[in-house]
Amino acid sequence: MTTTPSTTTAKISVQDVRKTFQLKNEEFVALEKVSLDIADNEFVTVVGPSGCGKSTLMNILAGLEPPTSGHALVNGKEVSGPGPDRGVIFQQYALFPWLTVRKNVEFGLKVAGVPNPERRERVDYFIRMVGLEQFADALPKMLSGGMKQRCAIARAYAVDPSILLMDEPFGALDALTRVKLQEQLLETWNTEKRTVMFITHDVDEAVFLANRVVVMAARPGRIYDVIDVDIPYPRAEDVRLSPEFGELRNRVWHSVYHQKPGTVAGPAS
Repeated sequence: MTTTPSTTTAKISVQDVRKTFQLKNEEFVALEKVSLDIADNEFVTVVGPSGCGKSTLMNILAGLEPPTSGHALVNGKEVSGPGPDRGVIFQQYALFPWLTVRKNVEFGLKVAGVPNPERRERVDYFIRMVGLEQFADALPKMLSGGMKQRCAIARAYAVDPSILLMDEPFGALDALTRVKLQEQLLETWNTEKRTVMFITHDVDEAVFLANRVVVMAARPGRIYDVIDVDIPYPRAEDVRLSPEFGELRNRVWHSVYHQKPGTVAGPAS
């Protein structure tokens, strides 16, 4: 029987989502009764052990996978496929290798039929925003990993989505580049507010970026804990050395790596 999703004022609402995959002669449960609300302009990070369904949940919200049961809502409407209201950024950058930085950032605007003068203005703005103005005419092969990811972020912002879904976008970068991009992402988010769901394996990254950290558990994938990060924005490098950050980091770390099977440590929304 199909149930009707409950009304909500949340920007993103996941309601009792279950997702299964058929593997040979058995059913694999990737997500089980996952419920989560994310407010407009909220920055939520999602952490958890491998196989807990983090990427599956993001793919459902992106419209790349349907839930087996339950509901995934954006602005109160059921997600039925990809849409321009959701920008998706992956670890692999997904840039067109034959297009320059400018042409990559412009691509979505061109497809949407944005007039050339406005398109040029928006592309220039977002290239400046991520600090790539000196590389606007460079091909991706000429960029470092961090530059490629900044280009991907600019491309996602340029089409003006209200939601950014980010699946370990800094996971393949070295530690120093990763920290710099975390700070730059927060600067961008403070300027160009969006609702962000950011998946990561890095506990420090999760705490540094988020309003809330969602901790997931595996077998089956479910929400294990939700932890508020009561550290004011803007956040800079010194935040990482504060006692408040250390306490939150330890709490998230314990929630991720000392989970008790079959239990839920905190609220799911």
